[in-house]
Amino acid sequence: MAAGYLEILRTRHAARLLVGTLTGRLPNATAAIAVVLFVRAEGGSYSLAGALTAVYGLATAAGQPLLGRAVDLYGQPRVMLPASLASALGMAVLAFVGIEPVAVAYAAMLVAGFCTPPLEGGLRALWPSVLTREEQVHTAYAMDAIAQEVMFTVGPLLVTLGIALWSPATALLAINALGVLGALSVVLSQPSRAWRSAPREAHWLGALRSKGLLALLGSFFFVGLALGAIIVAASAYADDHGRESIYGWLMAANGLGALLGGLVYGARQWSGTPEKRLKSLVALLAVGYLPLMLVPGVPAMAALTMLSGVFLAPCIACAFIVVDRHAPRGTVTEAFSWLVTAFGVGTALGTAVAGPAVELGGSAASFAVAGAGGAAALLVLLATQRVLAADGRTQSVVGVAENDPTRAVEPGFS
Repeated sequence: MAAGYLEILRTRHAARLLVGTLTGRLPNATAAIAVVLFVRAEGGSYSLAGALTAVYGLATAAGQPLLGRAVDLYGQPRVMLPASLASALGMAVLAFVGIEPVAVAYAAMLVAGFCTPPLEGGLRALWPSVLTREEQVHTAYAMDAIAQEVMFTVGPLLVTLGIALWSPATALLAINALGVLGALSVVLSQPSRAWRSAPREAHWLGALRSKGLLALLGSFFFVGLALGAIIVAASAYADDHGRESIYGWLMAANGLGALLGGLVYGARQWSGTPEKRLKSLVALLAVGYLPLMLVPGVPAMAALTMLSGVFLAPCIACAFIVVDRHAPRGTVTEAFSWLVTAFGVGTALGTAVAGPAVELGGSAASFAVAGAGGAAALLVLLATQRVLAADGRTQSVVGVAENDPTRAVEPGFS
């Protein structure tokens, strides 16, 4: 199983790009916990901490597709490094100024979120130019999804370690300094410097003029909603059982399930079109959410939570391939960034809806929100399957190496 992943990591530039991207994304992966802990240390309320985190999240959602479009137009180094520096500067202002005056804190979060570099979409645009075989690119997408699970697990631990060793402000600065170094490592690499988007048709909608991409975004909005609901529901379940540590165990189990599912998915080759495969994977993901409403004892709940995460990473990896096939020519980074935005906005809405659900019907009702989100994601794919089938491309030119202008990369293999 590990042979395919090791082969990719041994490929020139691959390990550097993956590690650099993950390091560059640490500020985004840890922003919520880092900002909350910083605000509380400064004497601010949970309401203020939540509001600042929300501003950061919404600004990130707005900035990703716009910066992704800029990358497609002007290349990765010209956009990602300045964006990373600006984002880190916003966090540095918060760390040095604190939460008073509050208007400055909000402005700092707005800048830090909006300028978050689209490293996630940028890496997926680079894989076809680094890896030469069809199955390697597909495996890389799965590895990318797995690595995200690891990052979102390790990132908060780094924040808490930094606070234990130094202070919340210093931890905030250190994480964002690492983010800049990660972005720098990526943009100084030969693949990033050489990558050029294919010529694009001028259109104000950009990647969103693809009906197939819109269908995918609609589905993954609801996948994000389900995940956001699980985050709140797991916390409510832990409160019901009188131990906060249960929340950590449930989320770790969910992440472990996603990790195992991604490893298995990426270790084999799949037949058929990715659009049909995605429909099956989302169906399995939706079914996996339903037993959570039973809210059994802690050991059984941990097992069910792990099961609910098994198909998450495969769904994300398969979605990457579908994005490749439906993104209009010259918009690949923007298209990937829209996927990030749709998922993130859905997650935010899921947490917002799950809160009142807990108050009305307890943790079971909140887990029901997750089940409804999974079902809605599947219904979107079923309702738009003709659009996805019609728009899917068997070949899609997304990048041209600067040093070889005749070479076109074709990532839409399935």
